Amino acid sequence: MNFGNLLMSAVILTSLGAAAADNDDAWRKEIGDWRTARLERLKSPYGWPSLIGLEWLKQGANTVGSANDNAIVIAKAPAHLGTITLQDGKATIAIDAKADATIDGEKKTSTTPVDDSQPKPTQIGFGTVKFYLIQRGDKFGLRIKDSEAATRQKMIAQGVENFELDPSWRIEAKWEAYNPPHEVEGVNIIGQTEKYVMPGAATFERGGKTYKLEPMIENPGDTELFLVFADRTSGKETYGAARFVYAAMPKDGKVVLDFNKAYNPPCAFTPYATCPLPTPQNRLDLRVTAGEKKWKGGHEGT
Repeated sequence: MNFGNLLMSAVILTSLGAAAADNDDAWRKEIGDWRTARLERLKSPYGWPSLIGLEWLKQGANTVGSANDNAIVIAKAPAHLGTITLQDGKATIAIDAKADATIDGEKKTSTTPVDDSQPKPTQIGFGTVKFYLIQRGDKFGLRIKDSEAATRQKMIAQGVENFELDPSWRIEAKWEAYNPPHEVEGVNIIGQTEKYVMPGAATFERGGKTYKLEPMIENPGDTELFLVFADRTSGKETYGAARFVYAAMPKDGKVVLDFNKAYNPPCAFTPYATCPLPTPQNRLDLRVTAGEKKWKGGHEGT
């Protein structure tokens, strides 16, 4: 018996086991840190649970304030906050000189607002409420948030429940690039048609069956893939419309989909969000028991 070889084999096996344990610990810490940061964003003063309203603008003048004679009534606003004028796809905001309100934190009376297609849309603030302009297709609206919203207080108290961490849901999928990328039509939760750019497909096996998903590119130059999916837990353990997950760009014909990072879309927390819905290809005949569960404080919660 060659004890030297046996000893060497034992050392190698021990080293491999230690490396695997270290990798598992690092992965668990990564997911834990990601979930902590995610919850902090949700609990922040103007995170998604603070969303209390969505008001679509009509062409021409749209008066805003708490008085009933306004076109858009916001309970906590000054009686007559001002007027938002929409003309030829552009909006301008005029704030009443007597209104106690700010534009991007400064006392101003007018601006041409930047909408949410930019990283920092123009914010109109008064008290605990802020609103900003959004564009969806050819429609423009006001997204209204309140740091004292009841849903935010529920989020602070309840947090978000997740499935137990499961390394088997960190899937290395085969990547099939589309050349050129496919442009696919889908719909959002308010019924509007949207166009999604799908650069390829991720294929993986689970329980002896093969599944295919098509992530999208949200904006040109993105460094991550964005996946909107539903599965057999949707509407039961998880939010009914969809869940989201990001993935690093494919490398060497592979893409890693870690469903432990699957999370609820904004519309799980408020009826005033405009979330994309999964395309038919991204509706899995499979129970994805990883990531965030249905939020019990939401409008679909139980």
